[in-house]
Amino acid sequence: MESNKKKMKPKLPVISLFSGAMGLDLGLEASGLEVVLALESGRFPAETIRLNRPNLPLIDRPIEDVTTEEILTKAGLKPGEAFAVVGGPSCQVFSTAGQRRSLGDPRSTMFKHFVRVIKEAQPKFFVMENVRGLISAAVRHRPLSDRGPGFPALHEDEQLGSAFKVVVSSLRELGYYCVFDVLNAADYGVPQTRQRLVILGSRDGKKLQMPEPSHHEAGKGGLKRWKTLGDAIGRLNEKEPEFYTFCPAKEQYLKLVPEGGNWRDLPVAMKRTALGSAFDSWGGRSGFFRRLSMSEPSPALTTRPDSKATTLCHPTELRPLTVGEYARIQQFPAHWDFAGPTRKKYEQVGNAVPIGLGKAVGKALIAAASTRLNPNRLGRMECYNLDLLAKLSRRPKTIVNPPRMRGDTETNTISDWYGDHPRFREDALDYAPPHLADELRELVSIPRKRSAPKSAERHAHIANAQRTSRSRGPSPKKLIRLDAAE
Repeated sequence: MESNKKKMKPKLPVISLFSGAMGLDLGLEASGLEVVLALESGRFPAETIRLNRPNLPLIDRPIEDVTTEEILTKAGLKPGEAFAVVGGPSCQVFSTAGQRRSLGDPRSTMFKHFVRVIKEAQPKFFVMENVRGLISAAVRHRPLSDRGPGFPALHEDEQLGSAFKVVVSSLRELGYYCVFDVLNAADYGVPQTRQRLVILGSRDGKKLQMPEPSHHEAGKGGLKRWKTLGDAIGRLNEKEPEFYTFCPAKEQYLKLVPEGGNWRDLPVAMKRTALGSAFDSWGGRSGFFRRLSMSEPSPALTTRPDSKATTLCHPTELRPLTVGEYARIQQFPAHWDFAGPTRKKYEQVGNAVPIGLGKAVGKALIAAASTRLNPNRLGRMECYNLDLLAKLSRRPKTIVNPPRMRGDTETNTISDWYGDHPRFREDALDYAPPHLADELRELVSIPRKRSAPKSAERHAHIANAQRTSRSRGPSPKKLIRLDAAE
């Protein structure tokens, strides 16, 4: 009878950090994993968790104030017993929609504590998700207006991609085998073209692979076609829809925008007035006065669907998408309630990981768990998406204003400002698996003399250090440093 009194430990327990409204967690649970603890310090997301999962152990304090020992105790686990630690450390600082303060923003320290918990809890796997902008973020942001002729050359930590190097360096030091890619949620049955950076890690060098897409934009290769906004909200009938209204100034322009259009569809005479100072800027600006289309997937949900620059107007009605429509697009269950005022509900749903994407990631972890151990992989960070690595190789180390907005002179040009330094990123080869390195070199004409910086000896050293660390047990007080690039 004693065995009946003891609660059986879950086979695949997951510790969730930065849980938010539990979008990623619900997806992982749909794949067969079990979330045994959530950590969320935000007032309203924490209330949302209590509303929907009253029996789930919850720590509602900032992670920097919580020890790994407390996390494990509340989860009912010991070091090494968690199947996975998952989370998305605060990502606004890396988003292209924000001011991109990057690692100079205090919120970026959340990553350091995410790494600390992995180091001390020693889960079999970890999942880190973030905005794709993290790949091109800088450790220290220099305003665009301060780049080019007349200004000092960029420091290494101001170059695009320097923040990702810091992230990669810290994760490599864990001794896990890691893979990363940018995944489009629409490829996994989500009615939304939301791209997220996903990093998977294996403590024991298991063979990690990103989930295979189940959907395709045009339904090619035997895959299903992308789901559309109409598939998600076309039949939704809300008794009390909750949404913000557009101010009259915005309505006057949105009335003239057709389904699937944006500010470019306004009469020529109105465009400058509608965009204001943004009219003279450059870039896509596709979010300005945007009206959605029922026949296409939703673009990535923003936390401000009523904002001029991030408008998500209903295809046929003169209003933003409702909170309920947001939840449907993110694939939350119909019974899932969100706490707080309307603005906070938009933020919770907009910041969540779509359920379908989380489910695909969970299945990838379960598949990896059945593969063989390979210590030779430990300490490596790899990407199997050669298209992504090729794009990284073709990206400049910085972005500058077009000539009409720069201070070029006859004696001081943009070429002089660059000097003899390479203009393009040189780190893509560092992430190519050994058997794909030559193919990447040929794809982007990288000289064959270059090689990845992590030698076999380095991998062996990290693996040995990891094994030694495990034999000694976790070191709760030691934190991973995040103040220097690799």
